[in-house]
Order: sequence, then structure tokens, then C-alpha cells
Amino acid sequence: MNVIGQVTVLPQLPEAIGRLSELAYNLYWSWTPHAQALYRDLDAEIWERFQHNPVRVLLEVSQDRLEQAAADPDYLGRYTQVMADFDAYMGKKDTWASKNAAALGPVAYFSMEYGFHESLPIYSGGLGVLAGDHCKSASDLGLPFTAVGMLFHQGYFRQLFNKDGWQEEAYDELDLTTLPIKPALTAGGEEARVSVQIGHRDVHVRVWDLRVGRIRVLLLDANVPENEGEDRKLTARLYGGNQELRVQQYVLLGVAGIRALRALNVPAQVYHMNEGHAALLGLERVRELVETGLDFRTATETVASSTLFTTHTPVPAGNDAFGYDLMDRYLGRWPSLLHTSREELYALARHDQFWDGHWVPTFSMTVFALSMSRAANGVSELHGEVSRDMWKFLYEGAEAREVPIGHVTNGAHNLTFTSQPMRDLLGTVLPDDWTERLEDEEMWKAVEALSDAQLADVQLDMKREMIAFVRRRLREQLTRNGASAADVAGTDGVLSENALTIGFARRFATYKRATLLFRDKARLSRIVNDPERPVQFVFAGKAHPADNPGKAFIQEIYRVSQEPEFRGKIVILENYDMNVARHLVQGVDIWLNNPRRPLEASGTSGMKASFNGSPNFSILDGWWREGYDGTNGWPIGEEREYADLNTQDDADAFSMYQTLETQIVPLYYAPPQPDAEGRSGWRQVVRRAIQTVSPRFSMQRQVIDYVNQYYLPLTERGAALARNGSQRAREIAGWKSWVRQQWPHTSLQASAHLPATARPGERVEVQATVNPAGIKPEELRVEAVLKRGDHFTRVPLTPQGNGHYSAQVPLEDSGLYSVGVRMLPEIEGLSNDLEAGLIKWA
Repeated sequence: MNVIGQVTVLPQLPEAIGRLSELAYNLYWSWTPHAQALYRDLDAEIWERFQHNPVRVLLEVSQDRLEQAAADPDYLGRYTQVMADFDAYMGKKDTWASKNAAALGPVAYFSMEYGFHESLPIYSGGLGVLAGDHCKSASDLGLPFTAVGMLFHQGYFRQLFNKDGWQEEAYDELDLTTLPIKPALTAGGEEARVSVQIGHRDVHVRVWDLRVGRIRVLLLDANVPENEGEDRKLTARLYGGNQELRVQQYVLLGVAGIRALRALNVPAQVYHMNEGHAALLGLERVRELVETGLDFRTATETVASSTLFTTHTPVPAGNDAFGYDLMDRYLGRWPSLLHTSREELYALARHDQFWDGHWVPTFSMTVFALSMSRAANGVSELHGEVSRDMWKFLYEGAEAREVPIGHVTNGAHNLTFTSQPMRDLLGTVLPDDWTERLEDEEMWKAVEALSDAQLADVQLDMKREMIAFVRRRLREQLTRNGASAADVAGTDGVLSENALTIGFARRFATYKRATLLFRDKARLSRIVNDPERPVQFVFAGKAHPADNPGKAFIQEIYRVSQEPEFRGKIVILENYDMNVARHLVQGVDIWLNNPRRPLEASGTSGMKASFNGSPNFSILDGWWREGYDGTNGWPIGEEREYADLNTQDDADAFSMYQTLETQIVPLYYAPPQPDAEGRSGWRQVVRRAIQTVSPRFSMQRQVIDYVNQYYLPLTERGAALARNGSQRAREIAGWKSWVRQQWPHTSLQASAHLPATARPGERVEVQATVNPAGIKPEELRVEAVLKRGDHFTRVPLTPQGNGHYSAQVPLEDSGLYSVGVRMLPEIEGLSNDLEAGLIKWA
């Protein structure tokens, strides 16, 4: 036949189930298993083949099957209930935000990646899933919130293992017509387009609209006909290019992202940069204000006053820094646009680093993000401490503990990762509105009422589902690699539902030490092959395409899994994504995590496991340092630092084996000995894991913390500095310029009358003499600083006139004190004591 054309005939939804299309375009379904079941039950094979994508199911399913579903009373009943729940959710007026944060201004949240669901693969790992969860809880809480990101046409990558266990990468072009996104429309009904100059080229950007419950996400797409081929690739792959491509992508995210908000008239009063990738949004916001007549410094103060920066990594490689020559190619015209000099602009990002044998200034995205914000945070308590120490060089003369970087410990979106069977079980003891009160620790105490038998039944069902999933995945992998029929059939014996099952799934960065378990293989073999008390392990994770050491870790685990004594008992799955993650966190008995402390900023996978009743077995790093309470899981190693990495690895591996052998395995296999309430040892740890982790590490709690600690204060401060044509911002900018000019001419001398010994509570006199060099005395704080071990105390000195200051400083406790005197400039309205960046010690 001579083909003269092609046409696709799309199925039409019967009226009775007509709103399935509307629901498919709102990711509410991604955390609602009953909604997902409506699409899965239309055609399970299509559902699985296309990564559980409702839009694709509706495009592929037959018309006959739709008619059958519309005539099925059971299906119609479930459809009616799901849509009623959806309407109630979308129409809810008395949200947490309406009751607790009425003064909150609209928030614009920028992230390079988002992990919402496996059918939209624009994420690489934890950072993206965290951003996706943040959006979901912003919706749940009713925040005025809009997210901005990138639509990567080839995503991160699809991970394949070859027959030798080496990771290979495949890049699949997404068919945008089958994704739950629609073109973003302007007020005039036109598709939103913005452009940004990158180098000497104008790059055109299409904006897509993604609905996540009550909020929207704007996704930037450079793959449009107006662009040249290389520019169309700017939104091809996530983290797939060299430094030059990364800079171009960062310009696109920051500058085009702001322009997308403006093109769509999306209001924003608070701007949240999730990692340094989004730092260049500050350029565009300053340009907008300069264009209205503000000077560069006033505009910068105005912009920074309403901006929050979240840093996620204590690893230098995770903090991008670029040579000035590279930045000149892409930011070369920006100084003139901002009415400033190259030196002044680049000074906001300067980080001197040792490159090629000498020190050179670099443009650090993290330093620029810190300079362009007046609030910053790490993602766990320990990470906050590490970050303050890491960036203290920006505040010369300050103690690390004073550096203005706080912390909000990460959480995870409970409903995305808690299985439906566990949700149903929790619903038998928690109040009807429990999904709206996830952060309520008191509410979760009701989990104590769950019996051992109830927990055991649900967890066994989830374990069976996980094992079946693992076997299917292994069969697919073996078949693709040309394995024998016997090897493929052998997957039926992989893993046992009766064995203690431990899961490990992470990004395969080397500091996460995925192979630590194999440090003593003989001892591990005895643990795994104990005939009475067997233990089995399931691994998953991706290494960055350029990270060969990480790939070598994957290959090592694969090879161990093929050794006779470990075959079928240690498994590593390919293509780790949100689908794999859900199966593992819902099905394993224990979650293992063993990063090299203190390099794990937070971690969230273990939280998701505990939502499903799987206790954590982890290094006391990141979130687990805060989460572990002695009853809800187990620690690995000690909370200390090591000078030698090999010694640290030996110590942590020994602790891992020892705890497994003497505590975890005996408890798991111990015959039930119920207490008066019918609870036995293992299930009590399970209960405690659910009860303690679910509220404290819910994404709901995390977003509430962001609102109270950052979004609300930034709403207020940003409005105050922007009021009356940025009058207060202009005053602060002018004051900083004056003080910085005069600071080299100031002087400080001090003395103290210190006895050789003193008693607790005794006071000593400290005196200082200041030459303020024209700075007003009321704009200087002179203070004594006392250090005793880890204790740090600041005591203001009182002005005595003519530049003299003194104070009686109490020595409140016993110990060896160091006493110093310093001077800082301050005026009302600064965001923190160190904002001026000036400290002078006597």
C-alpha cells in the first residue's frame, strides 16, 4: 500500500468517567493510590509499560475497555469516591496556611530538578524528590506557592547493567504529548514564551504548566523551533554536560525562570533558591529594579531581603564554582545591565580556590546565593553546623557558630511513600483527619494501639509485593543480557519472605560507601547464610555518568551478588527511580544507610522506610542523628570524627557487623514474648519507628518550619525594605558603603583586669578604646567575647564617652576562659549581626 498520511484515533472518555482526563493532569493522583488504581485497572499492561502514567493510559487504552469501565458499578463507585475526595481537597478553604499563616506572601520556589513521579523523569535523586515533596506539602498546607524548574527532554538517564554489572546509560526522548503537562497560557490566552540572552545568542523558552494539587509548577523548555540546535539541547539532559553547559543552564533557570513568572503574572514576594543552581535569579530581579531607577546596591539589598537560599551539600564538588573567563562569556553584558562594574558584581560570588598549582578567584554559585539572600539554611542540624564552618571564611573574624546559616531538617511526603495497606491500617487507630495533621506528634501516639498481628500481616503483604517486583526486574535484566533459560528461571528463588531483609538505595557517590557491607566478606557470609536466622540485602542506586568510582561500587555489589554464597540473597536492581524506591521502602524490614560522617547533609530514604514500619540502621549523620532515640532503630559507629578514612571505615564496618549479629538478628528472630499489652520486641521497634519518624520527619513539618522560620519573616522584611521605592534598602546600602569605606581607618584597643584564678560568678573588668573614624558611636557594638571550651559568650561593653567602653564581665562557671574584645558595625533593620561582613578584634 502507498501510505499518503497517518492519523491517530484517540479514545473518547464516556461521560460517566469523563473527569479521568482532568485528574490525569493533576499530580494529586501521584500520592493517591486509589486514584492510580482507576488508571491501572483500565489496562494493567499499559500502566506498567509506560511508567504508571495516567495520561498515556488514556491515550493507549481501547475504546471498548473505557465503555466497559463506564458500565461497571464497582469501577464507577470507586471513580465517584476518588473524584469526591479530589474535589474536597481542591476546594478546601480552611487550610493550615489560612489559619496559621494568613500574612504569608506568595512564594516562588526555584529548583533545577523535581521528583514528583517516575512518569515525569526530570530528577536525578534526593534533591529532586525533596523538591517534589516540598511542592506536594505546599499544596497540602494551602500555601500561596509556585515552583519553577526545567523540562528535561531526556531526563537524567535510564540505568542499565551489562552482563558484567557495569552501569550503562540510555537517554530516552520524552514525548511531551503524553506527559501530565500543558502549555502555560498568558492572560491573553497565548502560549507563554520568554527569551534570555546566553552568550551572544537569544534563546527562546517555552513554558509548561504542571499542576500539583493546589499549586502549579512552571517548567522551562528550550527545545523549540526558534532555537538553533545547540540551544535546543540546553534542556535536553539533567547534569549531563560540561561546565559550560551548566553555566548556560543556570542562566536559563534563574533568568528565564523569573521572566516566566512575570509573563504569566504570577505574584511572588518570597523567593526560595533550592541549591545554588538557581542563584542567578538574583541577576534578573536586580535588573528589573535597576530598570525602574534604583542603583545597583539598593536593588541588591531589596532583592536579598526577600530571598532564602537552601544549601544541600557539604561536599566541595557539590558547590559549583567557575573561572571568571567562563563567566565572562555568559555574564559579560550583565554589569552594564545592572549599572555596576564587573568587579563589584563578581565580588558577590568570589571564592578563591587552589586550581592548577595556584590560588585563583572563582565565581561560586553558593557564595553568590549567600550574597543575594538574607536567609540561608542547611538541611539537618549537623549539616547546619558543617555549613557554618564551611562558609565562615566569608565572615572574617567570626566564630563558625555565628555564621548566619540556620537549618531546617528535611522531611518526606508521607502519602507519596506510605503504602495503601499501611495507610489503611493507620486509619484504624488515627483520627479521620490524620492526613492533614501529619506533623502532630501527639496524634501519632495512637500507633501504640496497633497489634503485633496487624503490623505483621501488613508488612508481610508489602514484603511479598516487593519480592515479586525484584524478581520481575531481575528477569527483565537477565533476558536483555542474553542469560540462559536456567538463570532466568532461577529468579523465582531470589529472596525469601521469611528472611530478615535489609534495603540500601542511594545515589552512588563514593562517600555514601555502598560497599562498606563487604569489608569482611567471610563474616558477612556467616550472617547471610545462617540456616536458622538468614539475612538478605537489596541494593539499588545510580552513579553519575562521569563517576567511574561510583560505577565501580555498583559493579562490586553486582559481582558479589553473583558469588555462590550470596546468590539470591544479595541483589542489586538497575534503574533506581521513584518506582523502585517505593517498592523498597515499603517492603524491606530494615533500612541501611552508612555514609562517611559528616558528609551526609540529610538523607530522606530512611524516613520513607520508617513511614512503612521499617526501622533505620544508620550512621549518626544527617537526619538520623536527630531521629534516633534508642528505641526506633539502631546506630552504626560512633558520633565522632576520624583523621584517617581507613580507620573510620574499619570502625563503622565492625560496628555494623556487631550490631547485626548481637542485636538486630536476635531480636527479629526471637520467639514472640508479648507484654501485658500484647506487644513483643521486634514489633515494638516497628511501632516506635512509625510513631517517632512519621511526624517529626514529615514534609508537612518541614514546610511548616520553612514558613515560620523563613517565609513569614522574609515576607515582612522584604516588604519593609521595598516600601516607598526601596527607601529603607537605599538607607542600608548607603550605610554599608560608608562603613566599609571607613572601616580600615577605625581602631580598637582593649585591656582586662584578669586575676590568675577566680571563683564561679566572679566578675572581671574589661575596657576598650575606639577610634570610630567618623562612624556614629550608636552604630558600633563593642563587646567582650568569652570562650570556655565549646561555650561562647558575648557581653556588650557600655559607652563611657570619648570612645571609651567598659563592662563588668561575669565568669559564670568553672574552667579556663579566653577573653577577647571586638567591634562590629550595626544599625536597625539588618537581617543578622554579621550582615555588614565587618569585625575588628583588639
